[in-house]
Amino acid sequence: MTTDQPLAEIAPAPGAPVPGAPAAEAAAVPAPRPGAAAEPARRGFLAKALGVTALLSAAGSGLGLLRDLLLARYFGANQGTDAFLVAWTVPETAAPLLIEDAMAFLMVPAFSLALVLREERPHGPDPVRQLTRSTLPWLLLALCTLSAGAALGAPQLVELLAPGLADPQLAVTCTRITALAILPFGVAGYLASALRALHAFTAPAVIYVMYNLGILALLLSGHRLLGVRSAAIGVAVGSALMAGVLLLPFARRLRSGGRRRGLSRGAARRLVLIPLALLPVAAFTLTRQAQVFIERYLGSGLPPGTISHLNYAAKVSQLAMTSAILIVTVTFPVVARAMAAGDFEAARDRVEKDLGQAAALVLLGTAFLMACAPALVSLLFQRGAFGPADTSATAAVIRVYSFGLPAQAMIGVMVRPYFCVRPVVRRADTPRAEGDRITWPDWYPVGAMLLGLAVTVAVGVGATPHYGALGLAAGNAAGITTTAALLMRGLVLRGVALRLRRVLGGQARLLAAAVAAAALGWLAARSAAAPLTAGLFGGTTVLLAFAALGALLGAAEVRGPVLGLLARARRPRPVPSPAAEGKSPHGR
Repeated sequence: MTTDQPLAEIAPAPGAPVPGAPAAEAAAVPAPRPGAAAEPARRGFLAKALGVTALLSAAGSGLGLLRDLLLARYFGANQGTDAFLVAWTVPETAAPLLIEDAMAFLMVPAFSLALVLREERPHGPDPVRQLTRSTLPWLLLALCTLSAGAALGAPQLVELLAPGLADPQLAVTCTRITALAILPFGVAGYLASALRALHAFTAPAVIYVMYNLGILALLLSGHRLLGVRSAAIGVAVGSALMAGVLLLPFARRLRSGGRRRGLSRGAARRLVLIPLALLPVAAFTLTRQAQVFIERYLGSGLPPGTISHLNYAAKVSQLAMTSAILIVTVTFPVVARAMAAGDFEAARDRVEKDLGQAAALVLLGTAFLMACAPALVSLLFQRGAFGPADTSATAAVIRVYSFGLPAQAMIGVMVRPYFCVRPVVRRADTPRAEGDRITWPDWYPVGAMLLGLAVTVAVGVGATPHYGALGLAAGNAAGITTTAALLMRGLVLRGVALRLRRVLGGQARLLAAAVAAAALGWLAARSAAAPLTAGLFGGTTVLLAFAALGALLGAAEVRGPVLGLLARARRPRPVPSPAAEGKSPHGR
């Protein structure tokens, strides 16, 4: 099944002002044109794209969970896994920066603008190819430099991240291996962003399947001989598979522009790089990832195994966010195209809808984690070197982490419009002085993240001496919630003025349903002794209670699907005719 979709015709005029944006930004954003922000022509395209992305991403998440299960089974929670998880900081930082967030923030709007130019000017050199030639060589050079720098500076990096680590040499070795993943990560992120902007979602959704298959292959075959180093080698191998699976689809889409003639070489320069646009995006992604650095730094001074408990808890907690992030992944090109066309009302409507849908999914998952965390951790991890004490510690951290999951999902939805206004390229016919200027609204997400990070540090430093890992998890939840509140209020700076009363009212209804569902699910889980039974009882109770209470409270994201299911269940089944059963009307 494919989700490739021809783009609707878009042809905005340059130089028009942007509603709600500073005057300095007006020339950098094209003006709206009737029909400019139209949805893709094919009905149900977003639903189909979401379905394909969800299926493949669920497969990748399942393999990732299996990867963590094998890590727990083979190596438990000790100084060896702590050393690997410090090295894991490299791919954990590189993935958001080069695949999930920063690269998408930069390249999806850039390719969207290139597609606008491709549609409005069908003759002459292809703007998509011109964009690729202008950006990809510089990206490869930067990635090679970063990879080499991380490998050579591994001892200093480990000392900076975890000065109290019991086995720093093992962490240095693993860090040098995982540093090799930076180059293919960046290539995969670039190609995936381009393909999504071109409305091709199948190949980008496969990348984490390939990544985790590479890690699993090395874990299964090398854990006895190489120990935890096998996981580090698997990271490097899996990252190469990620980039490899995208090369052919990208080449095919690039060729689809065809050979174009009719313009001189000078006129072909339709897109101009804005190097300074990289800075706010990279700074935001790094400051967001800095929460992990803080946890590793403070956790390295706690008893051995603490970093491992935090890691396992984070991996399980993030499963609740998978569906919410999938929504944003599919709808981001729609928001980018709407803002590139100057249709800020359409962008606002899409962001508000995404906030409601993401909140419904993540709050349902949060309620399940609150109710069934001990049963879930015991069922998943408690075997081999992972004992009951590890289960208890990890489950407690999950419950504290869960307080920040709704804010994590909201940030994933809200931060994208901030970076759509100024992509990494501008049209060549916009004024350079205005088009290349980076103003303070470009830095607003970074400031919001820094304030949230300050809250994380303050709570973590104050609570860790008394509560250990739970204090670190509480700091994480408090900091990310602060950032989400600031981003929601500041969207007006980008012309996306959310109707806060409507948005917050919907969030409150969903939150009330989730709190009640978690309480009922916890009571149901306590009534069962076996982890599997407790998880099934508790999970079923949470699902039914959330659906019923959400519908009763009027949460549109819950009520609509529930009423649809009820209507379908009540619909009478058609009685087959005698001919349909292969019989004549006379019974012969």
